[in-house]
Amino acid sequence: PAATQQMLDDSAVDLEMWMAGEVETEFAYQEGLAFISGTGANGRPNGILTYVTGGANAAANPLGAITTVNSGAAATVTADGIMNLVHALPTAFAQNARFAMNKGTAGAVRLLKDTTNNYLWQPSYQAGQPATLAGYAVSEIAALPALAASSKSILFGDFARTYLIVDRIGTRVLRDPYTNKPFVMFYTTKRVGGAVVNPEAMKALNTSV
Repeated sequence: PAATQQMLDDSAVDLEMWMAGEVETEFAYQEGLAFISGTGANGRPNGILTYVTGGANAAANPLGAITTVNSGAAATVTADGIMNLVHALPTAFAQNARFAMNKGTAGAVRLLKDTTNNYLWQPSYQAGQPATLAGYAVSEIAALPALAASSKSILFGDFARTYLIVDRIGTRVLRDPYTNKPFVMFYTTKRVGGAVVNPEAMKALNTSV
């Protein structure tokens, strides 16, 4: 982004800080996409979905791929599928496990009930605490795919032990008032990467019978 020096000097708000915040928001959005579905091209890391069975990096990790559990329906999710997903994860990784899905998938999951007609999804009644599904926390991640046939729309496991994110140098801003006068240019860079280190700590729900 760019701004004139006069704008930076005379603005009633701190434009430099505001632009830095906008850039940081865009970085966070792009990182979220890359860590979920990045292909390794153009400097992006390999996202977690590429390590799922059938993905481009399914054979990349010596421990194997992130294995899948069928949802129990051709194009949606079922209560049985959710419970099978929970029980497919080894006990060693269950303590810090959580679900991840996008908002649309969460809407479908919220309607699921058990055999006694109780909802599997339990909303949070305490500030700062996530909703739970089958007793586990739920995170909404917009980058995950929508429910559709053969999609991997829900992840369940210990994310910290599955996927390693390395933030090399943090965010750096170079202020350049010379190249494009009278504009001050702000060049923002961030070097960050990620990869699956333990596929056994994660399971994916495959939308299929």
